Amino acid sequence: MDQKPSVASARPGAPVRIHSGMGSLVKLLRMREVLLFAVTVALSLAISRMTPYFLTAGNLKAMLIGMVPTAIIAVGMAIVLVGGGLDLSVGSVMALSGTVAGLLMLKGASIWLALMLTLISGALIGLANGLVITRIRVNPLIATLGMMTIARGIAFVATEGFSVSGLPEGFAYWGQGSVLQVPPMVFVMAALVIAGDLALRKTKVMREVYYVGGNERAALLSGIPVNRVKVTTYMISAVLAAVAGIMLASRLMSGTPTAGIGLELNVIAAAVLGGASLVGGEGSVLGAFLGTVFMTILGNSMILLAVSIYWQGVASGLVLITVVGIDMFVRTRRGEA
Repeated sequence: MDQKPSVASARPGAPVRIHSGMGSLVKLLRMREVLLFAVTVALSLAISRMTPYFLTAGNLKAMLIGMVPTAIIAVGMAIVLVGGGLDLSVGSVMALSGTVAGLLMLKGASIWLALMLTLISGALIGLANGLVITRIRVNPLIATLGMMTIARGIAFVATEGFSVSGLPEGFAYWGQGSVLQVPPMVFVMAALVIAGDLALRKTKVMREVYYVGGNERAALLSGIPVNRVKVTTYMISAVLAAVAGIMLASRLMSGTPTAGIGLELNVIAAAVLGGASLVGGEGSVLGAFLGTVFMTILGNSMILLAVSIYWQGVASGLVLITVVGIDMFVRTRRGEA
């Protein structure tokens, strides 16, 4: 019979009794970040042997820049998953945010005002997701699926299906400027990953997310404001999706309502690959970032090896199913211990 972990055990590296036959596998999974890093390096070496173009400066730079929106969103997704939630609206929120920022600037708003209002709109979307889930008790899958459709629909209505172009020159700095020969958006991504990982691991407020995801009832009885924690995770996720939308719009110098279609699958796969659990209580921002790196390299290698781009979706789905299957298998064995 499955057992819910206590509040005290809902943290990375918590001791778990388990059958000796499963001990090695569980220890390996506890080192998920190290293992994932090693697998990523091995994959990179293998691809570099198959094609001479993989380790070129141009390709590495293109991968780094291309993974920025996904990595930023993965930070928020990791936090939501650790808290026992799920956010399918991130791709649509990213697209909506890019178009909102573009439309505001075209209407005469200053760049900084447009960005601030865009981030506020992202926070409101996250607040709506959180309240629907905590107050109305709608399943996170259904609530965020609905928001995914709503946000994408608003983006199409606002733009009539066309990209928003002709944006101010100064807006291009984040996506096309150069700091140490890479766009500033790369440093924004790095700062968010570091800050998110440290906050989730070290701060008392964010540590409550682990407790809520590990055992919601125990967390509530311990005095943790469960609903507030959940709402906060969805607001963080939506704001980071808005940041990703701004960075992408700056890179392309246009707000595109079709941006990020299917992105939520890649982000969830990256977060789960990095150690997050779909039942909550486990995971880290660093793991989600490493998962994003792995998925980016996998997708890039398929392109370099002339594999159809449509197979990337198949690969993402297989990775997600495989990792979740292993996670559930280990959890089942834990329940028998």
